[in-house]
Amino acid sequence: MTTTPLSPSPRTTVTRGRNRAVVDRDQLHALLADALVAHVGVVMGGHPVVLPTAYAVDPGGPDRDGTLYLHGSVAAGWLRGAEDTTVCVTVTELDGLVAGRSAFHHSMNYRSSVVIGAARLVDDAVEKERALALIVDHMVPGRSATLRASTRKELSATAVLAVPLHEASLKVRAGGPVDEPEDVAAGVWGGHVPLRRVAGDPVADADAGGPVPEDVRRRAAGLAAG
Repeated sequence: MTTTPLSPSPRTTVTRGRNRAVVDRDQLHALLADALVAHVGVVMGGHPVVLPTAYAVDPGGPDRDGTLYLHGSVAAGWLRGAEDTTVCVTVTELDGLVAGRSAFHHSMNYRSSVVIGAARLVDDAVEKERALALIVDHMVPGRSATLRASTRKELSATAVLAVPLHEASLKVRAGGPVDEPEDVAAGVWGGHVPLRRVAGDPVADADAGGPVPEDVRRRAAGLAAG
């Protein structure tokens, strides 16, 4: 696994709020492990398009400093437009609402990453199947090993893009507001509201047989615990 510090290029160097920039790549990996949705920005027809997608990360993948895999349909226009072009991928987790003592100092607590790089279409069969397994396991760890093999038709209908993790930045905000001393002295309340994602109990499909599988039960329990 690479130890290259984050923001290794001008395109991903944090210029505003530098005190919130993180250079430890392990923290980027931790965010990407926690989050579930990536937003991919591409230029299509002369205008930008930003769309959500499932993803997975292979820190030891074939691309420089690891690989970010993005999932999509071969019929998706954004995916065709992203192939062999530079894309911007953002992943954000909202961790809290910050109530300041003035409107100016209201904020949010977050962990947010930006990855910029040339997207390549994964056409190697072995890498593609591994990437799809990683994407499934990112949603429910261990799930891919319990499933049947994908059919040729399913693989043909599914596309995977790979983006190097080399050019990446991470910003983190935590804690309460940063208020003006006179606002604090005025006695107005300030603080923050922590937020976390919580899962409910698994809901079986109408024709599902047997108990909830251990991998699904474990994932739901982990998310329910925050």
